[in-house]
Amino acid sequence: MLTSSRHLSSREREILHLIVRSYIECGEPVGSRTLSRMRHLSLSPATIRNVMADLAEDGYLAQPHTSAGRIPTDRAFRDFAVSVEPIPLAVDERVKMFQRMNSADTLEDKVAIASKILTEMTGNMGIAAALPSTAQELAHLELVALSGMRVLMIVETRDGMVRNRVVALDRELSRTELDHIRNYVNVNFGGWTLDKARAELLRRIEEERAAYDAMLQQLEVLCRKGLLEVDTAPRVEMDGASYLVGLDLHLTRERMRELFRALEEKQHVVAMLDRFLDAPQGRVGIHVGLEETHPAMRELTLIGVTVEMPSGVLARVAVLGPMRMQYERVVSAVQQLGRTFESL
Repeated sequence: MLTSSRHLSSREREILHLIVRSYIECGEPVGSRTLSRMRHLSLSPATIRNVMADLAEDGYLAQPHTSAGRIPTDRAFRDFAVSVEPIPLAVDERVKMFQRMNSADTLEDKVAIASKILTEMTGNMGIAAALPSTAQELAHLELVALSGMRVLMIVETRDGMVRNRVVALDRELSRTELDHIRNYVNVNFGGWTLDKARAELLRRIEEERAAYDAMLQQLEVLCRKGLLEVDTAPRVEMDGASYLVGLDLHLTRERMRELFRALEEKQHVVAMLDRFLDAPQGRVGIHVGLEETHPAMRELTLIGVTVEMPSGVLARVAVLGPMRMQYERVVSAVQQLGRTFESL
């Protein structure tokens, strides 16, 4: 199909967007007679046919069958998507969204709730990710003795993240010993960034090796097992992947399996968000056709936003779905959820 880079006239764009809206609503090819019956469009079927022919020549419309109407191409959806004006969510929806997000105790919980909210509100796949800062500050350390000479190390940082790690030791540590270590770290290093706290801990252990009391020996063992190591791995949650199964994406069974395998790899999803949500913080990004990410995503659209939380953590929330989606609704949901993250 030939395409043109010429600018569309206001009449051409109006007709094109009406076709896109009609196709989103009904999923059927749109004919000139359907458009001519719209009261606000005072054009004859012949005039509309001529405009549709020009749009088809320019690559905005396709004709699945000779006698059928026209359907919008990915180029048409892109033109339509950038013109979308979000419709503010109802007050009760905004309040409910804030309450659900605010009820979460940890950042991980907020990320999980956010992905569910987007799926429930849009009927598409919801994605939420939190990108930790490298300057994470220690809020609290907890150490829990487990069976088999194992210890659960729970590190909570001031950005709301909680990290759990189970480590195996050469000998069992009592509850009293673990409490002693925990109190030492919390009292001396609360509010320190993890990297500085860990460096200072190792310095003190080395400096006081001559005295080297029992607590420092045990603390060194835990440090070797990764105590207070900085974890910058993103937290990613996805919900509603099953909605993609019912879409007519013109994929073979093997290509559909490839799509789901790609979405199961969180690093792949994070890379997609990094690539397509690089707009200034707070500005909703809309990307129609994601074949650059994966060939099986050619007919999918990603709508998302990047925001910074008060804690300094970057959060990204997005909706992945078909080109034929309710753009105003999705943009509004993403935009409001981004603002909610900024306020938490």
